[in-house]
Amino acid sequence: MGQISFLLNGQTVRATGEDPHTTVLSWLRQQGLTGSKEGCAEGECGACAVLLLRPDGQGSRFEAVNSCLLLLPSLAGQEVWTVEGLAQGNTLHPVQEAMLQGGSQCGYCTPGFVVSMAAEYYRRDRDGFDLEALSGNLCRCTGYRPIQDAANSLGQPPQEDSLARRLTAPVPAVKSMEYCPETNGSPVQSPGRYYRPISLKELFQTLTDHPTAKLVAGGTDWVVEVNQRFARAEVQVDLSQIPDLKTLSWTDVYVEMGAGVTLCEAERWLQGRIPLLVEWFPLFASRLIRNRATLGGNLGTASPIGDLPPVLLALQAELVLVGPAGVRVVNLQSFFSGYRQTVLGPGEVIQAIRIPLPLAPLARFYKVAKRPMDDISTVAAAFALHLEKGRVQSIQIGLGGVAPTPVRAYRTEAFLVGRPWDERTVGAAAEVIRAEFKPIDDHRGSAAYRTAMLGSLLHKFHAETPEVRV
Repeated sequence: MGQISFLLNGQTVRATGEDPHTTVLSWLRQQGLTGSKEGCAEGECGACAVLLLRPDGQGSRFEAVNSCLLLLPSLAGQEVWTVEGLAQGNTLHPVQEAMLQGGSQCGYCTPGFVVSMAAEYYRRDRDGFDLEALSGNLCRCTGYRPIQDAANSLGQPPQEDSLARRLTAPVPAVKSMEYCPETNGSPVQSPGRYYRPISLKELFQTLTDHPTAKLVAGGTDWVVEVNQRFARAEVQVDLSQIPDLKTLSWTDVYVEMGAGVTLCEAERWLQGRIPLLVEWFPLFASRLIRNRATLGGNLGTASPIGDLPPVLLALQAELVLVGPAGVRVVNLQSFFSGYRQTVLGPGEVIQAIRIPLPLAPLARFYKVAKRPMDDISTVAAAFALHLEKGRVQSIQIGLGGVAPTPVRAYRTEAFLVGRPWDERTVGAAAEVIRAEFKPIDDHRGSAAYRTAMLGSLLHKFHAETPEVRV
């Protein structure tokens, strides 16, 4: 109860008396493992990257994650490697050796790059090197070309590689856990408790006992608040090890993905079968973040500028909600009840996301932001269109950044149905969508800019579907 035990660089370690809000990065540096650096404390630079062992079929895989966004108690019973654990004695790891050949600049960010490269190096069935694996790592010396060269020079792991051999065995089953820091066998002065249930039944009991508990899935939103605003919760409940929240299924009538499925897991499993999500995945943060961020966590924050809700709104998604009273299904638009508010009742959580089939044959996602990648949207828009003989049979438009909640453009959709999909119709619809919402001014963009973008994005979608016009 008062101790956190896990494998670090292949050796069992135990942490005692640590505040449950302590990040893995902070703890590692206190232990003298200073290869992991703190550059931003919000997951934007990758200098703190570590390798986390995750299940992968009958074996395992390494995932690079931001240790600045990983709470120490979440590691209980798990296995993690830092940059210091990659070398074998005095022999550098092949990734470290490759970086020495000109890839390392000032050295501050080098450990993070090495860790992200190592995760890709050990990816099963790798053919070449996917540079997207480095998307979450920032080089402050702007030396990206030699880093890419180092990555592209890597071959396959040799048979005697101990880390490669580790991936042939499964990840040990993780047990439920309650952590309350202790000093000399006695609880310390109330920094909080950390629970990690492994079933819905156990989760509901925990939430009954602690109705105001903070739910934590990937932690990519909450731990930023912990780091930068010193947010604290009396009780944190970790949802990451509940099998019922990590299901994936494809039926004749819908696709269902568990709320605890990470974005990278969803991307691998879908294999491009939902084109709208294919467009969206690489625009959501970085691989380091997507390895931890969950579908349900992104929706549960109810952010009006989240990118996932507009996509799922265009896909007409439903949410499966589960609680002590049972299961209910709500459409996504009904889920958001106000700014940062949802219809979740006491003890209720999102269990899964359902996307009905068949999918609209024409769909696109657009993200308007100050940076093309790894940035928060000013406006996000998703369109899903079905045409019949050149006329709009149905269209769904999901939007973010233009209202207190993510929204569907129902008035514009109704205007378009039955009309020809041509410039004249789209020009008129652009006026409708500009008048449908009243966005606000903020530091990301003015209300006038956001309003203008609504019409412009509709025009852009039309311009990118020329092959279906008659």
